[in-house]
Formats: sequence, C-alpha cells, structure tokens
Amino acid sequence: MAVASIPRTYTCSEYLALERAADSKSEFVNGHIYAMAGASRQHVLISGNTHIALDSHLRDKPCEIYESDMRTKVEATGFYTYPDVVVVCGEPRFESSDGDVLLNPIVIIEVLSSSTEAYDRGDKFAQYRKLTSLKEYILIAQNRALVEQYVRQGNKWLLTEVSNLADVVVFESLGCSISLQEIYRKVEFTNPIAGDLR
Repeated sequence: MAVASIPRTYTCSEYLALERAADSKSEFVNGHIYAMAGASRQHVLISGNTHIALDSHLRDKPCEIYESDMRTKVEATGFYTYPDVVVVCGEPRFESSDGDVLLNPIVIIEVLSSSTEAYDRGDKFAQYRKLTSLKEYILIAQNRALVEQYVRQGNKWLLTEVSNLADVVVFESLGCSISLQEIYRKVEFTNPIAGDLR
C-alpha cells in the first residue's frame, strides 16, 4: 500500500533563507512555499505604467513605491508575498536590517490574470486586510479597462470601479490620482470580455 507523502512545512526563517538565495520568487503561506509564475507583457506594462504614474505624483512626498520585488509580510499571519506595486508613506518598517521585507504598506496594487484573479480577490485580499497600515487595495484587469479600488473605512472596505479610459483612480491615502490612460499606456486588449464590467 502506497503512503501519501505529507508536504513539508517551513519556518519563516527557513523560507527567508531559501528565498534570499533563490533565482525565482515564492510566496509563503501557512508554512508552505509556493512558486510564483512569470508575468505576461500586459501585466508588466500595467504594473510599470502604474509605478511610473504614481512616482510622478509622489516624488516630492515622503512616500516610496516598490514594484514586484519588494517582499511584503502580514505580521498577524506570517504571510509573505510580492505585490505587483506597493506604496509606503512616512517611515517604512522592515522585518530586519536586510530591508527586504516591508511591514507597513498603505497601498497594495495587484494586476489580475486568469490564473491569479480568484486568489487576489479572495484569500490574498483576506490576508492583506490584516495589515493595519493598509488603506487601499487596487485590482487592475489586464484584458480590459477596469480598475477596482477597495478603500478601508473603519472595519469595512468600500469598492469603487473605474472602467472608462478617460476616468481617473483617486488615491485618497496618497493625495493623488492617475488616469486609466496612464495605467493602460501601450496595452493592447487581446481578449476583452464584452459587457463584463466585473
């Protein structure tokens, strides 16, 4: 009779040691390490465009913007991940003197893909909501013009959707706004979903 193997669990320290030596990125969830897939051209353009647009508004403010390589930790659960774009204002807090694990983001932005959309909306957002510093969570579609913005209001999150390229996303916590034209600059929608604004 074959015995099913039990996946090994890791400590946070073991994960970080492996991750710092790795050539690729992985998330750490409940003691398990999950490899992260590469990104599409649209995904890279959107995250880059968003980073550039935010930087142009925030460069004279006490904020820092990191794109995809800044590891972020939810201290309450021990969840480590790499948001597509993350913003911190004021003094950034890091887990250690290595300065590679951010603890206090105020804005997190994820670019959706077919393989990660349900996760980004569900379990990952549930993790992010445990970040007491987080004020806004942004989801950006890659196959059509659609930005979903969740803004923390006490213990609730208010959703606003923007789907017209002429419109803007207002980042209340950052005191700035960027247009969908900036976000989707040079992006070609190959398989837009007609009539689907979700």
